Amino acid sequence: MATMEHPTVTKESKTAGAIPKRKGMTKERRRHPRLYFKLPMSYSRSNNKDPYGGIVGNASEGGILVYLPEKLNSGEVLKIEILFAKGWELNTVRGIAKIIWSDLAARKSKKVHRHGLQFQFFNKRNLQKLRILLKEASRKA
Repeated sequence: MATMEHPTVTKESKTAGAIPKRKGMTKERRRHPRLYFKLPMSYSRSNNKDPYGGIVGNASEGGILVYLPEKLNSGEVLKIEILFAKGWELNTVRGIAKIIWSDLAARKSKKVHRHGLQFQFFNKRNLQKLRILLKEASRKA
């Protein structure tokens, strides 16, 4: 299975992501636009093969925001699988992602941890599925 590295981070100058002086206007620093939806996902750590469940809150070609039942450490690498329906068919996008940041989500009833994941590797077929998923979501938005 051929894998391809998914470039998502570029180094920017200090002024490239600067916030403008006017109130209410912020400059988007992401390379890829975010699409907001809720999709089920599963993940497993490299040292544990048991899958756990979570929810994708938003996604782009560069990464995803996920809600997980446990706090994970920044820098940890996960195998992920995002589940979505296309017509009557259930599809999955599988890949490798690295945790960039984490915090406790603002939900009072349950302990849910919010994590920002950056995509690291996809095979060509899964990268194509991710692009189709994002294109479909942008049409609905």
